[in-house]
Amino acid sequence: MTIEFDVQMTTQKMYDYMLFHTFRSFSGIMGEIVGILLIAAYFVAHRPLYLIAGIVVVFYLPVALYLNAKKQVTLNPVFKTPLHYILDDEGITVHSGDASDSQKWEDMYKAVSSGKSIIIYTNKINACIFPKADLKDKLPDVIAMISTHMDPKRVVIRTMS
Repeated sequence: MTIEFDVQMTTQKMYDYMLFHTFRSFSGIMGEIVGILLIAAYFVAHRPLYLIAGIVVVFYLPVALYLNAKKQVTLNPVFKTPLHYILDDEGITVHSGDASDSQKWEDMYKAVSSGKSIIIYTNKINACIFPKADLKDKLPDVIAMISTHMDPKRVVIRTMS
């Protein structure tokens, strides 16, 4: 079985991935907890510095991630044209202009789903991002392909919509 689709990467799609990736990590979660605790400390101690620091900590990361997503999509020539993905029994192949890259299923790190995307990590940081809006009616087939070819311990896809 072969599944082909195109993904046009946008700032919003990249931002969704970055938010998901960051706030599933220890440092991302701890940063938000520290910010919330600083805001709570303001209400206990009535020190405006706590409130200011808490607001900065809570809002800095999402804003920085958005700006980074915008920069990546704008400056990376790979995202100027749609990425063409081919999923088959061997693995995933992505074409961008004249360049292509393939990755075997057994070399994939893990597959997860966010609210808006299916994400297949090729290592701990890099990933193939399949926005559900771009997959449309191919979403169930893509999930089935991933689930069939990857180790079940590495697949955490909980939604089909």
